[in-house]
Amino acid sequence: MIDLLKEHLPHIIASAVIILLMPSSKYIIRKIVRKYGVITLKTEPRILQITQVINILINLTCLIILAIIWGVQPQNMLVALSSIFAVIGVAMFAQWSILSNITAGIIIFFTAPFRIGDEIQILDKDYPLDAVIENVLTFHTHLRTREGELIIIPNSLFLQKIVSVGKMER
Repeated sequence: MIDLLKEHLPHIIASAVIILLMPSSKYIIRKIVRKYGVITLKTEPRILQITQVINILINLTCLIILAIIWGVQPQNMLVALSSIFAVIGVAMFAQWSILSNITAGIIIFFTAPFRIGDEIQILDKDYPLDAVIENVLTFHTHLRTREGELIIIPNSLFLQKIVSVGKMER
């Protein structure tokens, strides 16, 4: 038993360090994202959404590091990851835009091209739109037209269409 403990002591110590660093890294990242969100006038739910996405990435990174520490071969990890991604890919085949909307939501959060309350124009030849931004969520954005109609638009649209922020006099 003692020999087994001595043999695995470096692995145990390295694992403990990773497990102890994980909450502190989440805390630091949460503070950075919150500070950025306050400076750029983001809403609290929006800050929380981005923080949750980053926490998932930190968890996955720590899991991979722990697997490496305990000697899981990179080839085995790649086989497992490719199998997982294949299943996810099949599940999301019809809904591939989900990932693009999440990515667009993160890009919108950090680039801050517009804010809640801004009046925007989506310059689309088939369906032009003038509206005020009510909320920006992970997958979509809520817009309100002058007529009071609520329009829900996928975030990826803001990266694909020309969007004018602020009403231009005609």
